[in-house]
Amino acid sequence: MLPHVVVYNAVSADGCLDWLKPGVDMFDEVLGQYYGNIAAFQEDATLAGAETMLKALEWENVSEDEPGARFEQVKGDARPLLVIPDSRGRIRIWRWLLSQPYWRAGVALCSTTTPTEHIEYLNRTGIESIVAGDDHVDLRAALEELNGRFGVARIRVDSGGTLNGALLRSGLVSEVSLMLLPVLAGGASATSFFRAPGMSSQDDLIKMTLTHCEQLAGGTLWLRYDVPRRT
Repeated sequence: MLPHVVVYNAVSADGCLDWLKPGVDMFDEVLGQYYGNIAAFQEDATLAGAETMLKALEWENVSEDEPGARFEQVKGDARPLLVIPDSRGRIRIWRWLLSQPYWRAGVALCSTTTPTEHIEYLNRTGIESIVAGDDHVDLRAALEELNGRFGVARIRVDSGGTLNGALLRSGLVSEVSLMLLPVLAGGASATSFFRAPGMSSQDDLIKMTLTHCEQLAGGTLWLRYDVPRRT
């Protein structure tokens, strides 16, 4: 069974992501609002894109894991899992990630082309893995296994436009939740929260139903939409 998947982003009024980073005046205020709303999703897992995670780690100046004891999950820990699609085996900082207070354990989504050396690293480190797909992670199969193997019923996607786009175009998303900030980014190369191949017809439009609209401090709007999911 597929979990309930929520794509959640803070964006400019024209749907851009790439202006929101450390050094921007609004950054700390936006993060406070953004993470303050997360409890509403009651997530069992956070699905984070590999590119997004690597970019965040640049801000933190984190280097690759040093050898150490195998990670062991604490029994009864109710925090969500951290799940990262990583068919190329680029995320090598799982010890640091799980030292943060947000997640109880980690699951790497891999493919049959993920380097064997990386699978061995995951096993040594105590990170569960799901192998689904060949050249890239088969997201539908991976999400179904997250549900069946780990009991994940609700997922919050904390990512950029590429993973969001793959999930939306594949019909795997149940809800889109946006914090719409009262700013315009513009630019010819601005990064949208939804990046996907262009439409071949209007049938490719993803129609949504507004279920929640709330004005937050500073004029930010919190919008939640139901999305029809393909079975």
